[in-house]
Amino acid sequence: MAASGAGDPLDAKRGEAPFAQRIDPTREKLTSEQLYSMRSAQLAQWQKVLPQRRTRNIVTGLGIGALVLAIYGYTIYSISQERFLDELEDEAKAARARALARASGS
Repeated sequence: MAASGAGDPLDAKRGEAPFAQRIDPTREKLTSEQLYSMRSAQLAQWQKVLPQRRTRNIVTGLGIGALVLAIYGYTIYSISQERFLDELEDEAKAARARALARASGS
């Protein structure tokens, strides 16, 4: 027997099936069978979506981890470049000092 207020399976005017109504179990009196049916439907939906969510979480975690490693690697690279430039600048100063010494000594 159909539930009260369910109506026809197809709306005769538009030819569309009716949408499910959202039910608040705290406000409406529901039987234990209805609550069990709702919980089992929610569990089935959760189990259906769980692999997709897990995959998205893994991809997101790997993406964030890759970003962190890239920032860390770039930081280490830029520091090593800075040291290289400092050493190059020190060598240039020494070369200028030697050139001045030769120019003033000759």
